[in-house]
Amino acid sequence: MKRRPRILPSEITPESAWRSRREFLAGLAGAGFAALSPAGRAQEVATVSLVAPPLQYRRNARYSTSEKMNSLAEITGYNNFYEFGTGKDDPARNAHRLRTRPWSVAIEGECEKPGRLDLDDLLKPHPLEERVYRLRCVEAWSMVIPWLGFPLGDLLRRFQPTSRAKFVEFTTLVDPRQMPGQRSSVLDWPYVEGLRMDEAMHPLTLMVIGLYGKPLPNQNGAPLRLVVPWKYGFKSGKSIVRIRFTAQMPKTSWALSAPREYGFFANVNPEVDHPRWSQKSERRIGSSNFLARQPTLKFNGYAEEVAGLYRGMDLARNF
Repeated sequence: MKRRPRILPSEITPESAWRSRREFLAGLAGAGFAALSPAGRAQEVATVSLVAPPLQYRRNARYSTSEKMNSLAEITGYNNFYEFGTGKDDPARNAHRLRTRPWSVAIEGECEKPGRLDLDDLLKPHPLEERVYRLRCVEAWSMVIPWLGFPLGDLLRRFQPTSRAKFVEFTTLVDPRQMPGQRSSVLDWPYVEGLRMDEAMHPLTLMVIGLYGKPLPNQNGAPLRLVVPWKYGFKSGKSIVRIRFTAQMPKTSWALSAPREYGFFANVNPEVDHPRWSQKSERRIGSSNFLARQPTLKFNGYAEEVAGLYRGMDLARNF
């Protein structure tokens, strides 16, 4: 794969523009994308994002795959984000309703410094980096996405979790006026996900605010989402409004809704099938052959970095 060139200092947006991402996100959230078809709407989102001021970041090659990246139109046009509907094109069709400013995040639970922070105050101390990660969906499709964010562990340390903090719980916004999918009973809202503390603190785990060098489009989890690349995509909560340190394993949305199908750990594992389909292979979105499949990699290809977290565990029982 031909790598994108490293951003030069002369190409980086001035600090004044970088700090104006508040205004950009508000404008993007408020844009009424006029294209009628999902493909047209996704393309318009891609166009808007490409012309927006870039964020200041560096490329982290150590944690980036060299696989061909999916296009911005593919990434923004094919999503699971049930808050906006269960169809893959529903988020692109409906996410323009979401207002991402003002936005704050509550930090709660087993920590020394709980509180509520405005999004900019939450993000301000953290240098951004681009990491190209594989995304593997439990439905057996995958993408390769250039995320923009910072290690979740760097954020969590600021709030000084206590020795009682064994897990971290993440909660998505609930607002059916903005998120029409929440008017359905497909899940018990709000959407809740969680990680063990060692998973949350692992350097691969990202708090993400952008992709392709620009702020996240709404349908991809704006303004703040989680990305855990060795787990199925449903573990990566979007549009986060609360982070809570807990002593007990969180009761997560999909594990409550369908416990036979969606476990708490959700590690990508080709040896453990979903009850309704095999996980041994996957379809890469954007492939020229729609029916072509490729082998699923253990831990989504990140086994060298994360397998040690689960040493001695039965991964068929702890799925």
